[in-house]
Amino acid sequence: MEDTHKRMLIIDDDEVYCSVLCDAFTRRGFEVASAQTKEQAIHKAEVFKPHMAVVDLRLGYGSGLQLIRRLKDKDTAISIVMLTGYASIATAVEAVKLGAIQYITKPANADEILAAFAQEKADSDVAPSDKPLSVKRVEWEHMQKILLDCDGNISEAARRLNMHRRTLQRKLAKRPVRH
Repeated sequence: MEDTHKRMLIIDDDEVYCSVLCDAFTRRGFEVASAQTKEQAIHKAEVFKPHMAVVDLRLGYGSGLQLIRRLKDKDTAISIVMLTGYASIATAVEAVKLGAIQYITKPANADEILAAFAQEKADSDVAPSDKPLSVKRVEWEHMQKILLDCDGNISEAARRLNMHRRTLQRKLAKRPVRH
């Protein structure tokens, strides 16, 4: 990787995880800046002018998806990897449509993130799963899709799903059920 592509912005509201990633990328020769909020990220992007960004999907009560568009508006050449502990098909599709080159799940270490940056082209040899999603996973995916359709508005998503807002919040706060 050339020196001109070694400036990385790491955006994650988990300060400890963010610090660990910053240290790991610094040891690998990257110039690294970090942010824990959308506002900090936008400011750092303007000042630091990163070539690469690692963006967490959940930033406090907001979504990192909005940051992808903002970062791409500032620099169309920036490479972005979306990182999340709450992966869903709907958010993966949106992240890629907005300009992320990869979407990976936490916990991910620096080597896994670098591999995601290196794999900018699609892999048509990825094998589809031989098992269908579980009912609980399908429910979680559906809630994520509706929440995305409501621009992250929990109350509106709960109305559309015909459930209480707190029930939806509880279900969304849980990690998704594996297949």
